Amino acid sequence: MPYEVITDRQEAPATSGALLYHVRLWPHQSLTGPGFVWMIALSYGMLSIPLIGLIGTAALWGVLPFAIGALALLWLSMKRSWRDRDIEETFTLTPEAATLTRRDPDGSKRDWSANPYWVRITRHEKVGAVKDYLTLEGGPRDVEIGAFLTPSERRELEGALLVALGRLKGA
Repeated sequence: MPYEVITDRQEAPATSGALLYHVRLWPHQSLTGPGFVWMIALSYGMLSIPLIGLIGTAALWGVLPFAIGALALLWLSMKRSWRDRDIEETFTLTPEAATLTRRDPDGSKRDWSANPYWVRITRHEKVGAVKDYLTLEGGPRDVEIGAFLTPSERRELEGALLVALGRLKGA
């Protein structure tokens, strides 16, 4: 599951500013470091097989740039995929504020904050090609949360956020 609930207080806090709910979200990360090395090594090996028969011929120089280009494109696309997985969203809920912080792959941060009593969680059935689009409303602007999660994970997150906000509003 590409999200982790760090804090989930079941009871109302005795002090203001106490953390009631804290969740960290990140994209699914299926490729590990060793997996990256294995993928590049296996691709290199598979691309080398047809080149063995061309060693010593002029045709090798016609095919070699394309084989090197294919391996370079695979390398670059996998590195781009790794960079894109560096997204992280953190949602925190205190009696004073509901805050969403997003760290993008380039290291920049975007913050959203609102009074938790005015925050609404809305799940849109379908927006374009995206199913179960989840937004937080009630602050200076509406923001999406968990864009990289699967539809079922977004539904689970919606339930957890609704419970946490309901406990706060009911206390």
